[in-house]
Amino acid sequence: MKKISKEYEIGDKIIDDLIDELAKRSGPKKTEQLLREILTTAVKLGKESSDKGDLKLANNALKELRYSFKIFSPYRDVKKVIIFGSARSKKTSAEYRMAEEFARKLTAKGFMIVTGGGPGVMEAGNKGAAPGKEFALNIRLPFEQKPNPYIYEKDKIINFKYFFTRKLIFVKETDATALFPGGFGTHDEGFEMLTLIQTGKSRPRPIVLMEPKGSTYWQAWKRYVVDHLLQNSFIQKEDLKLFCICKTVDEAIRYIDDFYRVYHSIRYVSGLTVIRLNKEISAKTLALINKEFKDILASGEIKLSPPTHKEIQEGEHLILPRIAMNFNMRDYGRLCGMIHVINRDRL
Repeated sequence: MKKISKEYEIGDKIIDDLIDELAKRSGPKKTEQLLREILTTAVKLGKESSDKGDLKLANNALKELRYSFKIFSPYRDVKKVIIFGSARSKKTSAEYRMAEEFARKLTAKGFMIVTGGGPGVMEAGNKGAAPGKEFALNIRLPFEQKPNPYIYEKDKIINFKYFFTRKLIFVKETDATALFPGGFGTHDEGFEMLTLIQTGKSRPRPIVLMEPKGSTYWQAWKRYVVDHLLQNSFIQKEDLKLFCICKTVDEAIRYIDDFYRVYHSIRYVSGLTVIRLNKEISAKTLALINKEFKDILASGEIKLSPPTHKEIQEGEHLILPRIAMNFNMRDYGRLCGMIHVINRDRL
């Protein structure tokens, strides 16, 4: 195996040899170098920082991530939808009832539900989900945020000290986002999700803004986005395609289902953007996306592609058909628009 570069060693042969030995004993060969780097980082923290608070932060964050990976690992092949919304919504509110129905129908279709674990809309999501089909990522707060009583498998409750580790797991472990009316936290989570996709820091996903009957909550939000963000050129028109306002549960579920009808996943490999597909697309659709989305290519054209060498090495979805392109790594709103066109393929 290629040895870790000299730039990232402790510089003390005895310690570096101990780290090498521990890395070899701690995991499979394919992860040995990464484990070595993690251990090297831990030792560097100890040698370089005398601030106990810094070390506590790094320690708690790493422990929260480790435990979360352990809990989600057996379910990585199951699509999951994260539900955001107010912790203060009453059981009689329209958004509570809508979230409960949404979770019930999604889990009936094979999805799993992830919520923030608290009361209000989060409780509704856990309540509606079929037993064993939900997770709760609870944040420890001095008020308001105690786990709701509708989480049936207690091993699927993860308690976080930090918002940033919790938010990372929200994004990493889910495939779609549903936003119900809520307060600062809901908007924070929604805008962050949009920002991550807009900047390419998160893979494309469906984002549905759930607006109960009689509500204009998200319509008013969209007017603000158009009047102040779009009109001032702070975002592009294509960025409005990163989300969909849905008036009914069935409309939202259909939108999420359709997003993954043909599109499966995305992978960036050595400057190449590879889009894995659930089925082959027609020559007509391939010609259409080459014509309509030529502007997002740095060079060349969009082509059918076999798995890349890196994907073969890592055994990533090798039986799926693919297209590949030299994406400009900038116009992610347009990229999401192309995925919607691909999903309309009728081959």
